[in-house]
Parts: sequence; structure tokens; C-alpha cells
Amino acid sequence: MKRVIVIGGGASGLMAAVAAARQGAKVTLIEKNRQAGKKLLVTGNGRCNFTNRRQEPSCYRSEHPELIEKVLKAFSMEDTVAFFEELGILVKDRNGYLYPGSGQASSIADVLRLEVQRLAGRHLIKEAYNTEVLAVEKEKELFKVRTEGWTYEGEAVILACGSEAAPKTGSTGDGYRFARELGHEIIKPLPALTGVYARESDRGTLAGIRMDAKVTLCIGGKICITEEGEVQFASYGLSGIPVFQVSRFVSRALEEGKTCEMELDVCPAYTADELEKAFRECSEYRKDRKGADILLGMFPEKMSQVLLGRAGISLKKSRRDWTEEDCRRLVGQIKKLTFHIFGCRGYEQAQVCTGGVPLNELEGVSMESSVVPGLYFAGELLDVDGACGGYNLQWAWSSGFLAGTHAAGHCA
Repeated sequence: MKRVIVIGGGASGLMAAVAAARQGAKVTLIEKNRQAGKKLLVTGNGRCNFTNRRQEPSCYRSEHPELIEKVLKAFSMEDTVAFFEELGILVKDRNGYLYPGSGQASSIADVLRLEVQRLAGRHLIKEAYNTEVLAVEKEKELFKVRTEGWTYEGEAVILACGSEAAPKTGSTGDGYRFARELGHEIIKPLPALTGVYARESDRGTLAGIRMDAKVTLCIGGKICITEEGEVQFASYGLSGIPVFQVSRFVSRALEEGKTCEMELDVCPAYTADELEKAFRECSEYRKDRKGADILLGMFPEKMSQVLLGRAGISLKKSRRDWTEEDCRRLVGQIKKLTFHIFGCRGYEQAQVCTGGVPLNELEGVSMESSVVPGLYFAGELLDVDGACGGYNLQWAWSSGFLAGTHAAGHCA
């Protein structure tokens, strides 16, 4: 019976352990926390958007993306849904975003734990919780995984230790060290799916505002990517889903010494011409209004003050006294409210990382190392980061299942 050691009891590690044990391997699951699945409990604001019906290459990012699609076909979104339905999850579909019917992330974590316990009862999985791995070594054909109190031996090891993101859940980036010591290169991990820091002094005025906007990220003066959704303005800069979606590009660009700007269209439902026309045809009832009152009904007061200030329109100036140039400048700010970005928030606030073990150091969809035979990878430790919407978990399920299945010595 092949011995497989899984290091990390997160989403990908639990999936890998289950997959390997179901193929008949004798699995040891090692997790530094007191129980497995801790990070799963906080995903999707505690509701766990565990996958998404929309699966497109653009939803996943990597330095070597050519393998991602093959992995996601080998264990697909449909396979994931079937897997969890067999474990008792009733799937709730919200416009393609899939959640457990209970609305609780604990349901996903619990059914995985229960399956691990079932397999443990059949002596196929040994659970080692509250156990920190100190080193992973290979001597001839045997792996030795050293902890403070014991050395575990096996013919295969699956590194599913996670990234450096969300360290409060136990993710400290140990897997990068293990992979490097075993001969792998590491693409520098950087925070992703997180907020960004802006230089503009008026960011404090906007703090606390939430509103729909179109976010365009420009790197080195060129448009990189555009996202739309609810932006949250914070004392440090910008947050919210559309900002999260583009943050990984910010991390990489700033690491390379490039400039980053975010241009916000804070009224995406209307064109610039439509807004100019609306201002020109301002009713008689509103022409004596001043300052933020002029934009009452369009924007929150603080946003109106910032827009007028950036457009160079005095808050004491009545609407009746605006010039056509005033209108054009204001519309310009509404459609392109620019923030100069100088950093991303740290690992503590990031949901995932960009970077990790490069995919071109794997033997295809087996998830086996091309550097060290018998070594497998799964989840965030690899250089794959998904968009918000269940994509990072789908990568965890797919890579974990394939790593576990192949480590056990069978084809998926």
C-alpha cells in the first residue's frame, strides 16, 4: 500500500487526502492548526462561494497559464459539484456563483472533515493536527517529513501548505521554503485580492463611501484591465471587489518598478455626452444651488465635494454661474476620477497571493514535480491566482484531486 503524506489541511490538502485514500493509498494528513479547513470557514464572508459555473481562462492568472485549462478539464467544475453533492451538499446557484444550501462555509469544511474521518475509520487516513512540519527531505526513493516529535516516511508527498495570505488562518508560506529546499524555483509571492494604497490627499474625505464604479487599471500609462462593481473608499485608498480583481496586476507592476493608476468612472450608467446634456439642461429650480447641493441625487455629499474640487469649481459658486468649461471639467472627473497607486495591502488583508511554484516545473495534470519524482503540489502554493467568485477554491479542488489521485499511483 503506497504511503502518501499530505502537508496542509486546507481546501486543496483535504481534497488531496480524500482522493489519495479513495484510491487505496495510506495517507497521513499533517496540519499545523488544531483542526483542518480553518481558512475555508472565512471564505465568501463565511458563506463559501466554492466554485462558479462560468469557467474561462481569464478567470485564472499565472506566469505559465497553459496548464491551467488542462487541470480544470481533468477535474472540472461539474466534477466538483458532483463530489460535494455526494457528500451531502445541496448547491445554491446565485447567478452562476455556487454556495452550499446552508449558506454557511462550515458546511463545506464539515463534509470534508467527515469524509476524512470516515476514511480514517477504514485506516486509510491518519490525521496529525496541531503538528508543524520542520523539513521535507528525500533519501533515495523515500520522503522524510520531520516534525518536532516525529519523522513521517512515505513514497509520495503532496505540498498543499497554502500561500502567505491570511496568516491568521495558519498560512505562513512554509511550503515555499520546502519547495525551494527540494530544488524548485519560486516566483516571488505578492498579495492579491486585496485593497490598494492611493497617494491622493482627498482619499480621507471619501472614506466610508460605497458606490458602483468602473475601475480601469493603467500600468505605465497603458490600460491593463477594467472591472466594474461596488468600490469601497477607505482612508488608505481603495477597496471592493473590482479593486480586488485588479490588485494582483498592481502587485506585480509595482514590484517591477512600474507606475500604476486607477481611473474610476463613478457614473458608468451614463455617457459623458449624456452627463453634459443633463448639466446644460439643469432645471430652473436647481440653478441657484451651490456646492454639493448641485449634485444632490447623483452622488454622496463627500463625493460631490471631491469631484467639484478636482474640477476646480468653487463650492461657493452657484449652478447658474457655471461655464461650459466647468461642466466639461466636472464630467471629466466623473468619468475619470484618477488615483495614483503606490502599494497593495499586506498579506494580513490579502485573500490569496500571486506567485509561487511555477507551473512549468510540473509534469502536466498529474501535479507531480518535474524536479523531484514523487513530490506533488496543490492549491495556493502554485503560481495560480483566481478572480473573486469561487475560482481560487475551484483551483484548490481540481489541483488537490489530481495530486491526490496521481500520488496514490493511479491515473485520474
